[in-house]
Amino acid sequence: MTTTWNEYFAPQPTSAAELPDPVPLLRSLTQGALEVLAGVREVDQLARWFSEDAFRALVTRANLSARARSARGQSPSRPSFQILSIRQSAPVDNIVEAVVIVAGPARTRAVAIRLEGFDSRWRASSLAIL
Repeated sequence: MTTTWNEYFAPQPTSAAELPDPVPLLRSLTQGALEVLAGVREVDQLARWFSEDAFRALVTRANLSARARSARGQSPSRPSFQILSIRQSAPVDNIVEAVVIVAGPARTRAVAIRLEGFDSRWRASSLAIL
């Protein structure tokens, strides 16, 4: 049997039993993403918690938000919101899919997040603000 380099150096799946409770990370990622879109946090501060594709998607959305603020002549301001609930499920061992319900002054939104356990930590492979 031949061992490939990927078996040693590729991200290694980690069982959920070996990972911390995902709820604090779900809260932090939600808050961080909303602050990035509001323009009061640098997107790079969240990079370590996202997969490459999810991070690129967040960067794209942050750039669109910055352009929209600029077109309206708005300056960045800290968003005020309250996390109302977090619902999570685990379809397989090292995956958590969650919906975070966030109430802001103008409307209530849902933030869908998929976490995957790799290299002894959770990483967001998908984040969508609905």
